[in-house]
Amino acid sequence: MARTAAEIRKAIESNWNDYLSRYANLFSSNYVEGSSPPSVFVGTSGYPKVLVGPMVPPVHGNTEVMDKPESWVGRGLEDIVNYRLSLVRGIQSVRVQEPGGRYIENLQDLAMSTHSTDSEIEFVKNARAHSFVDSEAAPFGPVGEIKTARFSSSSSDRNIQKFYYDRDLTAQNAVLELYNRGIEVSRIQKCLSIGMFGKARRLVPTRWSITATDDIISKSLVREILTLGEIDSCRVHSFEHLGNLYAVILFPSRWMFEMQEAWYDQEGNVGFGSAFEDANGLAQYPETAGAHFASRLAVAEHLLKIGFQAGALVLREIRPEYAVPVGVWQVREGVRMALRQEPVIVPSFGGGLDLACRALSVDKREWLARSRMKDARKQKSIRDYF
Repeated sequence: MARTAAEIRKAIESNWNDYLSRYANLFSSNYVEGSSPPSVFVGTSGYPKVLVGPMVPPVHGNTEVMDKPESWVGRGLEDIVNYRLSLVRGIQSVRVQEPGGRYIENLQDLAMSTHSTDSEIEFVKNARAHSFVDSEAAPFGPVGEIKTARFSSSSSDRNIQKFYYDRDLTAQNAVLELYNRGIEVSRIQKCLSIGMFGKARRLVPTRWSITATDDIISKSLVREILTLGEIDSCRVHSFEHLGNLYAVILFPSRWMFEMQEAWYDQEGNVGFGSAFEDANGLAQYPETAGAHFASRLAVAEHLLKIGFQAGALVLREIRPEYAVPVGVWQVREGVRMALRQEPVIVPSFGGGLDLACRALSVDKREWLARSRMKDARKQKSIRDYF
C-alpha cells in the first residue's frame, strides 16, 4: 500500500535527524564566533512576525562555499549537508513590515558583503539542534536566540549597494537589474529576503524569496524569448547529480513549458507532480512548487542564449539516494548543467521522449499520462511531435 505524503516526509526527517545526531552536537553552545559566508535567513513561522538572523560557522576564513549553491554542483550530498550543519543560525523576532533598527541594518550590510565576514554571537541559551527539512531552502545546523551579535566591517558589493539605496526602484526591477549585472541568483534571493529592495520594504521569508526571485527573472526572460524564432530541431539534454536525474526535451514550437517530477518512497512506490504553462503563463500554482520556477529559469536562460523559442519538457526523477532535500537550488543548477551538455538531435518529440526515458526508471507511458503538452492543440503542430 502506498504511503501518504506525511509518511514519506517523516521518513525523510528521520534521515535528517540521523545527520543531526552525527554532527550538530559538535557546535551546540551559547556562543559562536566565525566567518559568515555571508549568510542570512528569514523564517516563515509566526508570519508576519518572523525569526530573522545570520548564519555563522565556528570557523574563520573563507567560508563562502557553505552558502553558495552555484558552487555545489559536483559535490556529494554528505558534503553539502555537512556545510549546512556547520552553519549555526542566530534568531530574533522581527515584524516583516518596514523592518528597521540596527539589527536589521547589520544583517543587510552582511548580505551586501563581498567576502566572508567575521562575526560573534552570544545566545540566550545553548544553540539547539533543529529538525529542518524543506524542499525549497537548503538546511542549516543548530539554532539559538541572540543575546548579542557583532559583525566586523566589510566592503559591500557596489551593484547591490546601488539598488539598496535606490528607494524609487521597485523590488522586481532591482532583482532584474542585479541578475543582468551577473549577480548570482542565490545572492539576490538573500538580499530580497532581508528587505533591501523596493519602495515599501519588508522582510520576505527565505523560502518565499527563493521562489519569487526565480519567478521574476524567468518571466522576464520568457517575454524576450517570445520575440524569437522557433528552434529547428528536437534536442535532448540530460544530467544527473545528488540522486536526481534530469532530462530536458526541446522541440520546435512556440513557447510552452512543462516540468514533471517522479519520486520513490522507501517501499518503491512512485509519486508524481507536474505543471504546464504556455505563453499565457500558469493557470494555477504548480504542483511542483519552487522546482517549476527554478527549472523554468534554467530553460529560459538557455533558449535566450541560443536565440530561439521552443517547447520544453523537463523530467526530474528523484531517486532514493536523495535522502535529505538540500533545497530547490539543485533543480535550477541541475537543469542548467543538463543544458550545458551536448544535446542529442532526434527526429521527433516522441523519439526524444524515448531517448530520455532510457536513462529513467519511470516508464514513458507514466510521464505521458500526466503531460498536458499532448493536449495543447492550439500550439503549432504539437501533435506532430508525439
